[in-house]
Amino acid sequence: MIGLFNDERLVGYPAPRGIGFSGLSRKEAQGNIDFASFTCGGCHIGRVRLDDGSMKYLDGGINAEFNVIGFRLRVTQTLAKIYRDETDPAKQQKLVIDAFLAALDAAHQKDANFFYHNYSYENRKFDTAYEQAQIDLFKKQAGTVIPKFIHTAEQVYRGWGIVVNKIYPEIKQEIMQGYPGTEDAIAFNAANAYFSLKNNPLTGLFAPLALPSHAGVTDIMAVWNQDTRNPRWNQDKTDLINGGGQWNGHIPLPIYKNIAAQLTIGFENIDVRVSAFADQLLDKLPSPAYPFAVDVELANKGKALFADNCAACHQPNNGKVYRNIGTHLGRAKIAGTLITLGARSSFTKVCSPTLTVDMNGTPGQPCADYKGVSLAGKKELSMTSPGRHDGYNALPLIGIWAQGPYLHNGSVPTLYHMLVPSERPAHFVKSRLDFDKEKVGFSWDPNIPPNPVRKEGYLLNTALSPALSNTGHDKNIQDGDKTFKLDWSDDKAGAMAIIEYLKTL
Repeated sequence: MIGLFNDERLVGYPAPRGIGFSGLSRKEAQGNIDFASFTCGGCHIGRVRLDDGSMKYLDGGINAEFNVIGFRLRVTQTLAKIYRDETDPAKQQKLVIDAFLAALDAAHQKDANFFYHNYSYENRKFDTAYEQAQIDLFKKQAGTVIPKFIHTAEQVYRGWGIVVNKIYPEIKQEIMQGYPGTEDAIAFNAANAYFSLKNNPLTGLFAPLALPSHAGVTDIMAVWNQDTRNPRWNQDKTDLINGGGQWNGHIPLPIYKNIAAQLTIGFENIDVRVSAFADQLLDKLPSPAYPFAVDVELANKGKALFADNCAACHQPNNGKVYRNIGTHLGRAKIAGTLITLGARSSFTKVCSPTLTVDMNGTPGQPCADYKGVSLAGKKELSMTSPGRHDGYNALPLIGIWAQGPYLHNGSVPTLYHMLVPSERPAHFVKSRLDFDKEKVGFSWDPNIPPNPVRKEGYLLNTALSPALSNTGHDKNIQDGDKTFKLDWSDDKAGAMAIIEYLKTL
């Protein structure tokens, strides 16, 4: 329903890929109730359907099916259904607690292994006895845990609505339901800051300033080979250059980039260990190989064209910010001065250079240094000043075949449409898993009906909002005496050669 899926490689796992629970890592098996939450894999493990109908998993890729806003919507709809006509908050809480416990008992009576499926992980057995003990613990804490859940769930979605009313009024109906595979880069964090200010009598008047000033809608990014995006120190080790990581590089340090991702999905309490382990994993995580046939001779022709027209920008660790490619700049402008200052404070409060955490039995200080250089006294590097990222990075194109749709907002369905902008469709289907091997991107054509068994995908209308615009990277760029060809509409054979080469990256 919200785009998470069962990963066939996790035999017997009791939840979809993208949902983790604390019982997997807690030292004492029954030391607390199991809290479940989204994991990195919810957004960053995708799938593509192969010719034989099987799935190839894209670890570090893009789950184009995941709709985190849709999840928030369904939670609030469920709560409203339980409330019925009740308006008293205390009575609403009582109704929800009773409904949750009744549903829990009904499910468990139907199947004593309903929640954990008798799953085993390492030396821990999530059997019938474990499940019953967890239910008993949950019932004891329900009066505290469920009201907190209600408050967080309703505030997160209400905050999203406030951002939408300000930034996305023209697509309010659509975006309040969420676009699978898409997120807003800062909305949840900004909404939390908004409520914190608003609920304080001394700062209430300043609450609107915490909201973003521009649209931050963005497609989920692939996260493999992060070191090819991450920055380097300048000569005297005082500043970070030659990289940035995201669409516009405003959070250059990978540890804080990972913390920001937890905030983006709506977490209130950040587990720094998750971000630290992710940093280690993703630094050299390889991209998946193209799983279909490649015309090697054509790819070699494309390699020369790519070197002449594309490689200067799309090279590893290119920290240059491009403002002249015609792309809607809202996503690049969301982090103004106030948001930047707030983020620096939040990031370094969550993970200061002196913070020590338990990294699987070994003490670690994930924010103490970056590539051997101390971060003490370098708070400003946790999020750079707005003037330094007023545009977009040209990211390396490793695994680009699996990253469609394209542009920062996912408004261009295939690599062919990127290189031949005259044929870009205003409407196309997102979130299908079949692959267009000719144009290179996921199956996008609304005139091709989906397999009736595979009711997947939704129609995106890029004309509805500037935030969804498919313009940009569509005109040739002159740099001195050199012309970089971005529009291949007059040389489609050249475009197809480049595309063939891109399959090999």
